[in-house]
Amino acid sequence: MKERFKDRIISILLFLITMGIFSFVIVFVIIGIKEFSGENEEVAMVENVEENNTISKGKTVENKIEVPQIVENPINKIDKTNQNQVDNYSKVQIDKYFYNQLDEKSRIIYRAFESNKEQMKTGTYQIELGENFSDVLSQENGQKKLGQYYQSAIEAYTYDNVDVFYLNPKNMYLNIETTTKAEKKIFNVYINSGKASNYLSDEFNSKQKIDEAFAQIEQVKAQIIQNKTGNAYEDIKMVHDYLVDNIEYDTTLSKLNIYSIYGALVNKECVCEGYAKAFKYLLDELGIQSVLVIGTGTNAKGETENHAWNYVQLNGNWYAVDTTWDDPVIIGDGILTDESKYKYFLVGKNKIDEDHKAEGQFTEGGKVFVYPNLSESDYEN
Repeated sequence: MKERFKDRIISILLFLITMGIFSFVIVFVIIGIKEFSGENEEVAMVENVEENNTISKGKTVENKIEVPQIVENPINKIDKTNQNQVDNYSKVQIDKYFYNQLDEKSRIIYRAFESNKEQMKTGTYQIELGENFSDVLSQENGQKKLGQYYQSAIEAYTYDNVDVFYLNPKNMYLNIETTTKAEKKIFNVYINSGKASNYLSDEFNSKQKIDEAFAQIEQVKAQIIQNKTGNAYEDIKMVHDYLVDNIEYDTTLSKLNIYSIYGALVNKECVCEGYAKAFKYLLDELGIQSVLVIGTGTNAKGETENHAWNYVQLNGNWYAVDTTWDDPVIIGDGILTDESKYKYFLVGKNKIDEDHKAEGQFTEGGKVFVYPNLSESDYEN
């Protein structure tokens, strides 16, 4: 394309020379060739990262959560107290955005995850839920209802806690032991890896690897957080700028850890979900409330793809931040202007709704979560 353009320019020059007006247009022609070649210090062209690639729907947001697999194990003990009876983890105090939207049955499962968070790094630790679901399993379609409680809990847990990147929920099994006590059925429920060797991801399949990964993440986090100012706006901007300036958007969609905080902060290469999780992870450390948002984004070409971004609370109001789309691909040699870098920084509902659509239902048939109500207008500092 460039060669054809240059040939055309040369033809015009020869014609102009013969017409005796070469000196009048020489400056224009030189500038035209230079700008076409991208040899300028201004931004040649800026496009949203997801506008530059043909991305299969669903690839930029990982869906690791499915309806849980349930294993029945009828023990049929008679008149014996269930030895695996546990409480409902009521002593575990949690105040997190998606947890607060769960019903009590799902909260029991969430609290069980949180209570056993460190032990779960082994990938084989059995999470006891005891007899808390006996009333549910005694009902018609009880197993289906239990599955729904579990699905809502694991969704809320993984989106509230973006640091559990090492878990693979697809390898988590719900086990139901049925016993008989005084002619009454008692159901003991627990979660383990079932037939799988563990419920960890392939990349972090041992506690040692997980601990090593966290050591790397903590080192990066410490370097960022040391620059905190205590001013909420400035600290949000600091995290936003760090991610935009240091992360490369992965266009291959084939590399490891591109959906996690490890990919974003250690490898410094990820897709939109990695950007959004890293943003939340760092703001959590700063004590600034934020939410991971899953939905779709429609680019300038009219193409709609699965997408992830954040809502953040500032001075009592909620605003949207999309660090992925604030880190656009630059075509040719150029620089990123502030207009592009902060296009989706602390914007209100009127702006974000133009090309973003939040979806509160993370998996088909799952609970529909509610996101915070955004300020109508952008934040003004």
